[in-house]
Amino acid sequence: MSPRLAAVLALFAGIATAAIVLGAVLVLVPGPVRPTPTPIASASPVGPSPSPLGPSPSVGPSPSGGPSPSVSPSVGPSGSEAFGVGRPAPGLRVARVGGGTIDLAELRGKPVWVNFMQTTCPPCVDEFPLMNGFAVRYADSGLVIVAVDIKEDEATVKAFADGLHATFPVGLDGDGTAQQAWGAIALPVHFWVDASGVVRSGALGGIGPDLMASSLQKILPGTTVTP
Repeated sequence: MSPRLAAVLALFAGIATAAIVLGAVLVLVPGPVRPTPTPIASASPVGPSPSPLGPSPSVGPSPSGGPSPSVSPSVGPSGSEAFGVGRPAPGLRVARVGGGTIDLAELRGKPVWVNFMQTTCPPCVDEFPLMNGFAVRYADSGLVIVAVDIKEDEATVKAFADGLHATFPVGLDGDGTAQQAWGAIALPVHFWVDASGVVRSGALGGIGPDLMASSLQKILPGTTVTP
């Protein structure tokens, strides 16, 4: 082989080798990386989602500029209001066990403890002896205690009062008129009326000597009342 031919063949061989290498490089080199497009979310209103039950009442300042009123359950009358404390006592005129009448108007000027009761209520059995004691101890202070039985016959009430040795008058509200006027629905119930005829305290029955004494103190000014 002539030197010229050998050179030509070597040249072609080199070109072929270079082409193979270049092709391999182009296959192995990755193309430019394109960022993955971020999906565009649909626009939504800013703020809380509406409630399916409708809009909630707004909490904010009142139109007058002051604080908004708080929502709270309605409050009924307090215990003192329920007994008419601070107001003139209703009228009370009933027949008295043993004869005569009990008339609150005739007792004006004296502190009066009015007790509405029935012979069938267990607390009355416990309260009568305590009331006896207060009636005797504070008689000199002008105290008058009056028990009013609701819708029972005189014989039954008399036997009850005699059995408990009541030292105070007991009246008969045969038709419940006085009971209704005083709002004495639950029995027994107590009212303490001062000398001017104003109710100063009241309590549902089943009470003890401590509450009796503290209520009496409100209608016996100047007297120290003890249980």
